Amino acid sequence: MTRIALLGFSIECNRFAPVATEADFQARTLIGGQAMLDDARSPAPHMLGELPGFVADMDAAGAWEPVPILLAMAEPGGPVDHGFFLRLMQAWEAGLQAAGRLDGVYCVLHGAGLTTVDHDPEGLLLALIRRIVGPDVPVVATFDLHANVSEADVDLLDAFIGYRTNPHLDMRERGEEAAQMLRRLIGGTRTHLAHLRLPIVPPTVTQLTGKDAPNRPYGELIDLGQQRMHEPPYAGRVLNVSVMGGFAFADTPFNGLTVVVTATDAEAANALAHEIAEAGWARRDRFGPTLTSLEEAVRLAKATEDRSRPALIFADVADNPGGGGRGNTMWILEAFHAAGVQDALVGVIHDPALAAEAHALGVGARFTARFNRDLADEFSKPFAAEATVHALQSGPITGRRGIYASNTLGIGPSAALRIGGITVIVLTTRFQCADPAFFEAFGLDVAAARVVVVKSRGHFRGGFDEFFRHEQVIEVDAPGLTSPILSRFPWKHLPRPVLPIDPEAAWSLPA
Repeated sequence: MTRIALLGFSIECNRFAPVATEADFQARTLIGGQAMLDDARSPAPHMLGELPGFVADMDAAGAWEPVPILLAMAEPGGPVDHGFFLRLMQAWEAGLQAAGRLDGVYCVLHGAGLTTVDHDPEGLLLALIRRIVGPDVPVVATFDLHANVSEADVDLLDAFIGYRTNPHLDMRERGEEAAQMLRRLIGGTRTHLAHLRLPIVPPTVTQLTGKDAPNRPYGELIDLGQQRMHEPPYAGRVLNVSVMGGFAFADTPFNGLTVVVTATDAEAANALAHEIAEAGWARRDRFGPTLTSLEEAVRLAKATEDRSRPALIFADVADNPGGGGRGNTMWILEAFHAAGVQDALVGVIHDPALAAEAHALGVGARFTARFNRDLADEFSKPFAAEATVHALQSGPITGRRGIYASNTLGIGPSAALRIGGITVIVLTTRFQCADPAFFEAFGLDVAAARVVVVKSRGHFRGGFDEFFRHEQVIEVDAPGLTSPILSRFPWKHLPRPVLPIDPEAAWSLPA
């Protein structure tokens, strides 16, 4: 039977966030061997959708022999402790060496990883795989569309498959595509990969792909790639087109919007990569973020007291745990509380000490809720207010929509606190608020709220779109580790000049 090794390393790393440790991976997904397969085949896995999609497609295609090694997946954070990453490398190496004959390798990658000493841990992992399996065993990898694409990420692969939706709703489908691609490669298909990088580092809020998104230059590029690969002269020759928006906060020498084309011949791969890159450069002026000031956000939140107006959802895009934010800044909560905003839900705040105190006090207790009591960094400022413990939850909960749909989410001991007209969700484990389940687990009705505040950059759009249309979304300009105003960060490795930071950035099509 076909023997396929399964492994992965998936974390989006923010250069400016605290170091990610083994505990961060243990809190999400650090799993190997048969338990890795069992979770992939579970109806509510802890892991995200790529590996479950791959395994399901392989199972449906007939008999095969999976060789599960190790999947390390964590919520976005800072650079990974290099010592821990080296231990992962030892585990992957031992597993591959012990695997014996392999017909293929599937690798779950994110593409925006860092360690405390290396810009490209994904490239290190792919080099390890190639050293062990050799040049003839096909290796396929899936990537988040926020991947920063290094040379190794392309040169060491037989197929590069990136997400095509943002919010990410197609992870399982991309895993299925990887299975189909790997079977084709095992059957004898040979590929050529081409990639082109533009001096554009798109702020995260400019990377929406939905057809109804208000400004979607990035989505247009993805659509163009999917259209052109099925038209002459590329039909039958191009197997995949991936347009990677990149993740600015990784701050690497290879940041930049990148087109990667997998084809059966070099001519088609290069030509289509050139065509899409030119289309991307033509849209360069549309990658500037447009945010709402905190003062205006307060005014809009207060205006929802007029029931003739629609309810609003406010995105705290600068403190997005999905981009390495701590999930605990207080600017919006403090401002809305001071203004007396009513019928509001705020989620989710990462504050284990406050969650533990609420559990010790019990439902109905009144106390002074002290947020960030032991923190004193640039953004995690303390805030205190009188609160009532409305509800308690210890998790895990099951995601309902969007990126977390059907995922098991171990939130830890957590609480819903009523602070004036605002109900705040406080978690022990850090997540971005991308799913209404984070409120519903505490018996709260999102549809009844007039104001919802989410610590999320864009994935909330895939979870809360049953309640809010795009025109009801307010992206707030507040301080934080994931601010879309990129000029605020002390870049060290980003290739300069790049748009939208440097207006003088230029590009021309390479020969």
